Amino acid sequence: MSGQATNYDDVKQYRLDPEREQQLLMMAGECVFCWANIEGHPLGVITAYVPVNGKIWMTATRERVRIKAIARDGRSSVVITSKGTPLGGGKTVTYKGHTVIHDEPKIKQWFYNLLARGMATAKDEGNAFTRGLVPDLFVKFLDTPERVVLEFTPEMSIPFDGDKMAAGTAAAYLQFAKDQA
Repeated sequence: MSGQATNYDDVKQYRLDPEREQQLLMMAGECVFCWANIEGHPLGVITAYVPVNGKIWMTATRERVRIKAIARDGRSSVVITSKGTPLGGGKTVTYKGHTVIHDEPKIKQWFYNLLARGMATAKDEGNAFTRGLVPDLFVKFLDTPERVVLEFTPEMSIPFDGDKMAAGTAAAYLQFAKDQA
């Protein structure tokens, strides 16, 4: 990492390292899923996800506007933050990519089971929903005729590491103080 600049106009030096990006992806469990409506306006919702083999998997029912929008145009994005994870706040990654809608029973059951297991073992004590979650019952609640599974494939990422920015800023403050003395 190069030294801290005198402003924050260019933050490319504060990229999240690939290993930390993978940690974040595996730990967060929730993302902001974004799409464009028919007029082209961007919209997003916070939703649970499961990362598998470089893809991000989510679910929703057909009645949701995001499903209609993705059926029209699969271009989408996912935003993940480290807030509430053991990584602490300030680490983020935004992915640009495409989403495919799945309605096949085999894929749905596979995903529902992954999601239920992940949520049942989540270490989020502040989430009343996951406390006492029974995975089999959760799968049963998910498994409805109107529910579909979303498969998001990232094509580009914008990773950011606030810890690097904080370290660079501290170094710049020290250099500034030294130069003033």
